[in-house]
Amino acid sequence: MSEFVEKPQAGNSGRLSRTCTVIVNYQTPDLLENAVRSFKEFYPEVQTIVVDNGSQDESREVIQQLCSEYSALTAELRADNAGHGPAMHDVIARNEYDFYFFLDSDTVTNKGSFLEEMLTSFEDESVYGVGKVVPFNRRGFQDEAEGVPMLIAAYMLIRSSIYQQLPPFEHHGAPVAHNFYQAFNRSYRMEDYPIEKYIDHLHRGTVSRFGYGLGLKGKINYLLNKLGL
Repeated sequence: MSEFVEKPQAGNSGRLSRTCTVIVNYQTPDLLENAVRSFKEFYPEVQTIVVDNGSQDESREVIQQLCSEYSALTAELRADNAGHGPAMHDVIARNEYDFYFFLDSDTVTNKGSFLEEMLTSFEDESVYGVGKVVPFNRRGFQDEAEGVPMLIAAYMLIRSSIYQQLPPFEHHGAPVAHNFYQAFNRSYRMEDYPIEKYIDHLHRGTVSRFGYGLGLKGKINYLLNKLGL
């Protein structure tokens, strides 16, 4: 991991206009509202997409209210819950923006300037993503001994053009794992940035209420990881 050093922000206003924030929600309207409002307090002009994964509660009413208040906020209302990873993929696969900032619904943004600072890292064409770097193995489990640098998906900024070359985010406890593992194998880089100093992540806000919904797939993946396969 590289130690974060603040860099000049010249030219980043252009990159910021080519950046889209994506927040995926599933039946946590209370958390979502805090996530959106706190982020928009500092970045009202950054285009933001809220994807609702087939919620059956009051989430959609909350989303519609938020969209009426913020001009740079749109909603995608899915009929079913395809999982966090596929919802993320469907947005970035359209490749409408150069950079995508993924923000979990159980986050609270406390101060700004982080996007501008993170965007400076993309002056290096080998940088794929910027955020909190942690070593994970290809099955999505934290592994200090054999893991490769991956970003915590709760608050990460990635380059769309590189994403399009890699396997999609998937329905998984760590939806970015396969994608990031392949990125590492192709020598793309993850840049470490202290995003946790700007954004609080409440951790497992949706999972604690509804689980991952992985069924047998999740159990098999856990077993294979324990066996080192």
